[in-house]
Amino acid sequence: MVRLSLATLLALAVASMAQITPNNAGAKNVGKGNGAQFITGGCVNNADCASGCCANASGVGVCSAEAAQFQNGKSGCNFVDPNAAATIRAAEAQVARQGF
Repeated sequence: MVRLSLATLLALAVASMAQITPNNAGAKNVGKGNGAQFITGGCVNNADCASGCCANASGVGVCSAEAAQFQNGKSGCNFVDPNAAATIRAAEAQVARQGF
């Protein structure tokens, strides 16, 4: 019989509710549509991602491996950002702050 402590159950619950956010290091690739974005980088559609999978992470596009498209709160590939212009502007501002 397997016994789980309350702490273990809470840790599992927190891990299952973890939300993915795009890695800001890839801001320069958001909205380019050239397949240059790495996994965990932001995206506005599949064309941004080297993996070909822009996953919906609570309304935000995150490049994902196809095998991981439903992990950590993501709801699958083929996300198309309805606010793409604003997302691209925010990414360009992030690039300016980073200086690269």
